[in-house]
Amino acid sequence: MTQPLALRTALLLTIPPLLWAGNAVVGRLVGPLVPPITLNFLRWIVAFFILLPLAYPVFRSGSGLWSHWRRFAVLSLLGVGCYNALQYLALQTSTPLNVTLVASSTPVFMLVLGALFFKAPVRRPQVAGALLSISGVAVVLSRGEWAQLLQVQFVPGDLYILLATACWSLYSWLLTRRAEPEALRQNWSAFLMAQVIFGLGWSGAFSAAEWAWTDAHITWGWPLLSALAFVAVGPAVLAYRCWGEGVQLAGPAVAGFFSNLTPLFAALLSAAFLGELPHPYHVLAFALIVGGIVVSSRRLANH
Repeated sequence: MTQPLALRTALLLTIPPLLWAGNAVVGRLVGPLVPPITLNFLRWIVAFFILLPLAYPVFRSGSGLWSHWRRFAVLSLLGVGCYNALQYLALQTSTPLNVTLVASSTPVFMLVLGALFFKAPVRRPQVAGALLSISGVAVVLSRGEWAQLLQVQFVPGDLYILLATACWSLYSWLLTRRAEPEALRQNWSAFLMAQVIFGLGWSGAFSAAEWAWTDAHITWGWPLLSALAFVAVGPAVLAYRCWGEGVQLAGPAVAGFFSNLTPLFAALLSAAFLGELPHPYHVLAFALIVGGIVVSSRRLANH
């Protein structure tokens, strides 16, 4: 007997890819205005002050933050410090086609890391779901013309997004290891703030290195301020809140398939901004990606 994914869980795991697609679009738009790693640091500074009114009790001695500081230091390194910094950096040196193509390997990373380090079994529905979802991503990336995929040339930026994908997959698996007090985990704002506190240290150090080793500069103005507001509220706070709960409900392996909605949403958002109507290949891609999610999320109730 199989159990389909609950609607609420599916929605929780669908919201982050939509916000991440917007994050990628905004990240490309503000590339000339702010260095990529500094952009990540600034977004988390804004997120910190958004979370502060909701999560200030986490600073208290008995909250579990300080007694589990090693865990939050690792989570923050992977999720806050590395993931988006590497993505923004990749967008500086690689094409959107290559970045989204490499990022589509998330389900594979989820399955491999789970099998190697977390003793998670890999079942046939998950393999079939991975193939369907990646096929859907390939349809989007090729715009329905498969010959375009053969022309992809990898550049150093692709390695950054590959590393970012590995970091995010490991971060998602570590979320399932509930070492901290349950009260802290159940309070989403406090749980995220516990990561942001240490993440500001990581991202601040990475940003300082960027300014020391590159010709970094910032062009302040309403375009950059508006972009910071979006990437802090949406992809940072809301996406992390929904993803964290969704991963706990569905498991990292299933959640990984939802990340493949990101390039599809990115294509649709780009089409909307450019005034282009959706093409038939968008429908085909959506069917393949959703089909992969449905197939992979059907689990045995009794093993």
